[in-house]
Amino acid sequence: MDNYLDEFRMNVKYYREKMDISQTQLSIICDCGTGTIGGIESGKAKPSFDMMIKIAQALKVTPADLFIRDISKSKTELKQELKQQFESILYRL
Repeated sequence: MDNYLDEFRMNVKYYREKMDISQTQLSIICDCGTGTIGGIESGKAKPSFDMMIKIAQALKVTPADLFIRDISKSKTELKQELKQQFESILYRL
């Protein structure tokens, strides 16, 4: 599966659970079949652009938020990762 879709599906699940709603509840809000959200979260279904927008609106986030890489990481982990990437870039200069 494409990396951006992996990030999308993981983030949909993360935000859905953060809002404490079920896949069925999210599918009702998004006006889609009850298996659609489960298929997206499991990677078995690729959402259309319109469905991505509906999901973002239902989860009260921007569409871009659903593509941010691994939002479940802690701030410390993210800072360390960014520091390593920054040092790698500086080393190449």
